[in-house]
Amino acid sequence: MHVQPLGDRVVVKPKPKEEKTKGGVILPDTATKERPMQGEVIAVGPGRRTDDGKLIPVSVEVGQQVLFAKYSGTEFKIDDEEYLILQERDLLGIIQEA
Repeated sequence: MHVQPLGDRVVVKPKPKEEKTKGGVILPDTATKERPMQGEVIAVGPGRRTDDGKLIPVSVEVGQQVLFAKYSGTEFKIDDEEYLILQERDLLGIIQEA
């Protein structure tokens, strides 16, 4: 199954929750309940339309790693995989390798 977002929406697969810190400390379930705030772009919509009908394309691409606002978007599942669909304005940045 495939989801094609409409307008300026983006489908993101959230990064798996980490259950250990970098130092090796195992975190309890209560500490890992918050959803991650980063993930991979899976699909993008065509963009948003201005009042005069001009199309402004989405500025992220499939495959990019992004940061998003903590409580933004709508969660959904396809084949037991969790995804988020959110508007481009809910994306905070693109993660780039240094």
